[in-house]
Order: sequence, then structure tokens, then C-alpha cells
Amino acid sequence: MSETPRPARPIATTRGHAGFALGMLCFVYVINFLDRQLVSILAKPIQDSLHVTDGQLGKITGLYFALFYCFIAIPVGWLADRTSRIKVLAVACGLWSGATAACGLASNYGQLVAARMLVGVGEAGGVPPSYAIISDYYPRGKRGTALGIFNLGPPLGSAIGVAFGASLAAAFDWRLPFYVVGAVGIVTALAVHLFVQEPPREVVGAADGRTSEMQEPAGFLKMIAGFFSDPVLALASVASGSANFITYGLSNFATLFLMREKGMTLEDVALYYSLVLGLGMGGGIFVSGRLIDKFGSRSRAAYAMVPAYSLLLALPFFLGFAWAADWRVAMCFLAVPTFLNSFFLPATVTLVQERVHPHRRVISGALLLLVMNFIGVGLGPTYVGWASDHFRAGGAVSSLQPAFYALAPMYVIGALLFFLLARMLRRSDKASGVEPRN
Repeated sequence: MSETPRPARPIATTRGHAGFALGMLCFVYVINFLDRQLVSILAKPIQDSLHVTDGQLGKITGLYFALFYCFIAIPVGWLADRTSRIKVLAVACGLWSGATAACGLASNYGQLVAARMLVGVGEAGGVPPSYAIISDYYPRGKRGTALGIFNLGPPLGSAIGVAFGASLAAAFDWRLPFYVVGAVGIVTALAVHLFVQEPPREVVGAADGRTSEMQEPAGFLKMIAGFFSDPVLALASVASGSANFITYGLSNFATLFLMREKGMTLEDVALYYSLVLGLGMGGGIFVSGRLIDKFGSRSRAAYAMVPAYSLLLALPFFLGFAWAADWRVAMCFLAVPTFLNSFFLPATVTLVQERVHPHRRVISGALLLLVMNFIGVGLGPTYVGWASDHFRAGGAVSSLQPAFYALAPMYVIGALLFFLLARMLRRSDKASGVEPRN
């Protein structure tokens, strides 16, 4: 006689672990982003040591990394939906941390490319499982804030990376930060495996009130087709990609721009730029999460309107950052787009996690990241690096300044895509009989 399956524990029984799990997953994301950003943070000493151009730097922090990071996330997400998401996350963290340490051993550009690709392989298993774990720990109405807190990982990782990496590189050598961060990540991977509990998968329908016809995970290709056949999910991914194009195109060259063309030193970068990143980006992501919880419960169009307005507000300050002659003035301008540029992240992640069936959350998060990061991580830095080399070949002394001007139209493109998404969400709610609440 077969044993009667036990029902999944209700989410309420796991609330005592939710805060600890969220804190641990946020710390893993900090390590994830710190690893990812070290090459950009240490771009100037790496260029001096390995003799790489802006275009090569853009490819190694962009296209080469994204090819592995984005596409491997899909089978990893499919696996995590069927197995332990905690174990997948722990293994991924150990892998990318070991690869980060290997970056410090690179003696030429080719070796650095190989190590960064391996970092991308590991990081492919980091964020999508975390999105799903958090979504099962926190109910709708609290999920936007929880995911906003989790998404503090990028600003904290960037700020710590700038302060820590630049300080170590200034005092010792650019290779040492890779070794230290890699070792910390390996210890963190062990802690996740030992101490973070796997939450039960939520037993509810989609965000619009419909129950899913699927109670068990569907096939791999069926889930991929289902994601992209939903016009809301497809457009949300592309709109997020356009915003991410700006975020990575700016952040992956900001340190090099400030040092080479604005006169900052590594010591200045470690103090002032780290503060702008930590407070600006971190504050923006947290505020965005709160706004999504407040206005998204009234109308799902808020998931798109908040990012659209944030991009339009950020544009003139971004242009001021590229224009300013002194790095101090440039930093004042930079604080505003640093605060506003990432408003899209909690909004889009929350929309996707609430729209799909719980058994599809990891793969859906991975598909969102595939589109968002291939456009943003893969093409943003590659475009800015190519533009800088192009303007330098044309005789421009400060080639990154016109390259940033060439990036500015993406703010308008991104805002228009989010406005279109808001219109689509209103129509979807109306078709489903969901009325906006005041």
C-alpha cells in the first residue's frame, strides 16, 4: 500500500525562518554581484597590467560573460524547479567563487576571458532559485518588499566591491581582491547548504486569481514556450532588458571613466563612489519595492509605470554626469540615476513571480534573466566599449564621454516600453475582470 502524500506545509509555519533565509540569500547576492563587478571596479589596473582596450573590457564584462550566464540559467532553473533549490544555489555559489579566485591568476586576456566565462556558468544558478525561494517564504502584499530587500544585493555588492576591491588594489595588487572574495564565497556556499531551509512551494493560483491547470511541473520546452507566449511576460523581459542595458553600460565603465577622464584615484573611488553606489542604488531598489507593494495592490499597471517614470526622471542627471568636468560635480549628478536606474528590478521580478504558477517560478525567473541580462549585461557594456573605441579612433581624447552620450537614448526607449507594458497590464486586468482598487 502506497503512503499517502503529505500536504505541503503552509507558508505560515515557515515565517520564523523567512527573515534568516532572506538575509542569507541577500548576502549570497552581495557576493554574486561583488564577484561580477570586480573586473569593472579594477578596470584601470587590469588594463595597465594586461593591456586590454575598452572594447575588450566591454566584451569580457558583457558579451562573453552573458553568453554563459544567461543561457545556462535556463537548464539550471528547470533543474531547480524539480529538485532542491537550496542545493542548486549552494553549488552555484561555490562554483562562481572558485572561478572568481581564478581570475586573479590570469596572466593574459585569454585566461581572464576563460575565468570570467566560468564565473558566468556559476552565477547562472544564483538568482533564479533565490527569487522562487523568497516568493514561497513571503505572500503577495509582502513579496515586493522582500524581493526589494533581496535586490539590495547588487548595490551592496557594488559598494563593498568598490570600497574593498579598490582599497586592496591600491595597497597591494589588483589580483588580491579576487582571491579574498573567492574564498568568502566558498565559505558562504557551505553556510547556505547547512543552514538555509527549503520552503514548501506555494499552493495558490496566478496573481490575477486564475488557478493553474498544472499542478506538477510541465516539460522543459513547454514551460519555455508558455513564458514567451504570454505577451505580458515577454514585454516585461524586453523592457527590463532595455533598462538593464543602461545600468550595465554605465556601471561597467563608471569607475574607468571617473579615474581616466575625471581625475579620481583608487582611494577616491573606494570612498566616494562606493557611498554613491551603496546609498543610491540600495535606496532606490528598496523604495521601488515599497512603491510596488503600495500601488501594485491597487493596479498591476504600477509594475510598469514606476520604472517608466524613474527612467525619464534619471535621464537629465545622467547627461549631467557625462558632461561635468570635475569628478566631484560628476558624482553629484551620478547619485540621481544611481538611485532611479534600478527601479525596474523589484517591479519586474515581482510581476513575473506573481503571474506564473509556483512550480514555474525558478524557470520563469531564469527566462526573465535570460532576456534581461542578455540585453543588459551582454550588450550594454559591449556597446559602450565599442563606442568608446570608435570615438577614440576618431581622435576623441575623452572617448567614454561621447560613448555615454550615445547610451542616453536608451532611457527614452526603456520608458516607452514600460508605458506599453502598463497599457497591456490594464487591458489584461480588464479582460480578467480585475478592477483597480483605490
